[in-house]
Amino acid sequence: MVETKHALLEADKDECDSVVVLQHPPVYTLGTRSSEKFLLFDLHDSPIDIYRTERGGEVTYHGPGQLVMYPIINLRHYKMDLHWYLRALEEVVIRALWSTFALTGSRIDGLTGVWVGNQKVAAIGVRVSRWITYHGLALNVTTDLTPFTRIVPCGISDRPVGTLSKILNDSNSMQNVTIPRFKDCTETWDACTLLDVTHKSLLKEFSEVFHVDLVQKGVGEFKRISTLPES
Repeated sequence: MVETKHALLEADKDECDSVVVLQHPPVYTLGTRSSEKFLLFDLHDSPIDIYRTERGGEVTYHGPGQLVMYPIINLRHYKMDLHWYLRALEEVVIRALWSTFALTGSRIDGLTGVWVGNQKVAAIGVRVSRWITYHGLALNVTTDLTPFTRIVPCGISDRPVGTLSKILNDSNSMQNVTIPRFKDCTETWDACTLLDVTHKSLLKEFSEVFHVDLVQKGVGEFKRISTLPES
């Protein structure tokens, strides 16, 4: 998709931007310049698959129960500023946490990501090529945190990783949150419903933060977005 957008730009054409939300099978990913010192195992004897990617940042884990959002957008239509883009992705998560679960997400000066209290719930690692973005953010919803114990997540050793489900359960916040159930779910009701609601909330807040209109093309297809005029 990124290559397609590059080709269109070279032909003085463009197409609607896209945002993809998915869950990965268990995998560790390293950024372009990630240090292997943050791996607590031998790189050549990894407990699960491990890949070096083109994003920024240090090692992290992706797996079931974690929602990963990959915006593939042309920043020429928004703001050609990487720092602005990173803060905007953080804002998507912060708004989703508050609007849906009444949880206060926060930033930490000098670091990238979103925390609830001292627990990091969302990691962000991006790459921008000719102002086309790829990679994105990962929000721990019902993620098994065990794989995080085998790395120093994002190179941050003094702040733990958390999940939305555990934070909500620990704070008893779920008693005050109305989450509609749906029928076609093969996982446990609580985990599946929480993932579904969080997925919808992330897309809603992405739409508002980036001032875009999202159009779903069908189950399993990408979300196409078109820029709306500033109000």
